[in-house]
Amino acid sequence: QVQLVESGGGMVQAGGSLRLSCAASGRISRYDMAWFRQGPGKEREFVARILWNTITQYADSVKGRFTISRDNAKNTANLQMNSLKPEDTAIYYCAAGNSGFVGVRPHEYDNWGQGTQVTVSS
Repeated sequence: QVQLVESGGGMVQAGGSLRLSCAASGRISRYDMAWFRQGPGKEREFVARILWNTITQYADSVKGRFTISRDNAKNTANLQMNSLKPEDTAIYYCAAGNSGFVGVRPHEYDNWGQGTQVTVSS
């Protein structure tokens, strides 16, 4: 398995952008990578994932605004967030799971980062 560390969170006004990065301690080429988020008083929810073959999937709430990417050579996954809304405020978590065995449910993933805070003001 791998350890994951998120970075890039911060405070931004509605309509602004942030780019989150997830650095892994080892190779991620055989993993599906995903981003989840957890707002205040809420459960973790799926945001986006990118499979080993670069196929992507997004939650309806972020589709068209967020873009997930990966760089296997650098063992990183990224989440570009544009047109941010106050409801995007949450702790964002990076997750990794064995390709073909994980989807959009948090419990399916074995590898998690500590999270990075994103706060969108209005």
